[in-house]
Amino acid sequence: MGIGDDPIEEGFDVPISALEHYSYCPRQCGLIHIEHTFEENVYTVRGRQAHERVDSGEDTVADGVPVLRGIALWSERLGLRGKADLVELRPDGAYPVEYKVGRRQGIHPDLQLCAQGLCLEEMLGTKVPRGAIYYHGLRRRHEIALSEELRRRTVVAVDAIREMLATQHLPSPANDARCQNCSLADACLPTVVGEPARVRGLAGALFQPAAVEEDAWDDA
Repeated sequence: MGIGDDPIEEGFDVPISALEHYSYCPRQCGLIHIEHTFEENVYTVRGRQAHERVDSGEDTVADGVPVLRGIALWSERLGLRGKADLVELRPDGAYPVEYKVGRRQGIHPDLQLCAQGLCLEEMLGTKVPRGAIYYHGLRRRHEIALSEELRRRTVVAVDAIREMLATQHLPSPANDARCQNCSLADACLPTVVGEPARVRGLAGALFQPAAVEEDAWDDA
């Protein structure tokens, strides 16, 4: 069997959306999908509004190509479930399109798009060689080839997320530049949890007896 070919344990399906979260920061993924923690900031609000706009559209036909919006996706083989923002049913196969705000920063959403492609291949029985990510900040698509390497990385991430969900283990914080724009910074506390020595010092201080002045004993 190849990677990802083993049967999936029932009850531990991985949400497709978790792939981008995990690629960006495993702890962020754990906070969202284990502890069900979610906080809004300007970036999450923009993202939610962008997805609401595309999901609210009806299925259409553009230049002779059927366009499906907000369709449910799943893979029994990989134990994936989720939704695609948009899928074009082109003559050469399905073409998923994921909508993101801002501009392209890293390959994190590529894993989410690849997972959508893997689901579509299983559901439709056809190859999905590529897809695209539409960035609102650029007002254009960035096409992604669903290469063997990207597929491998996606399946590895799926397995890692499933293990995290099964063990309920919350990863350590990154405590780096990624934390600045993260909406979960207050819940994560990266500058505290990410410094074990500091945490031990603070915990130890909680159990130190309060200093008592000598005059107080004399007055007793």
